Amino acid sequence: MHIIVTLLTASVLLLIASGLYFTLYPQQVEAAQSQRLKGSIGINLVLFASGITVLLYIITQDAMASVEATQESREITIGFGLALIGIGLPTAFATIGAGIAVSSVGAASLAVITEKPELFGRTLIYLGLAEGIAIYGLVVTILLLGKI
Repeated sequence: MHIIVTLLTASVLLLIASGLYFTLYPQQVEAAQSQRLKGSIGINLVLFASGITVLLYIITQDAMASVEATQESREITIGFGLALIGIGLPTAFATIGAGIAVSSVGAASLAVITEKPELFGRTLIYLGLAEGIAIYGLVVTILLLGKI
């Protein structure tokens, strides 16, 4: 597991270093060389994602193999698991809805502020109202968790 963590750290550092190089010296990257570099960065990202997946699998297996986890997992039923999924759904759908609302309200707010900067305060209120949708979903989830 230490090898995987070391490789993931090296991968992140390599991505950061290549990004800094491309930012500082964009004129030194030729067209043919940029395709090769993009491919190597893509391979690096794929290896990083697969390393994270393997690391999560190993950690999950270690956690489930412990004695405390096996004793507690016997008490969880299918109904309880479905109830937990149902409790999480309001937050999930509310955040998706808030993201859609903030995207459209934010774009319209930027257009209005460009034409009339004095309407900045009103646009912030509208953005706050759109973001409130996610908070309502979180409140519903907290209330439902209290019922279990």
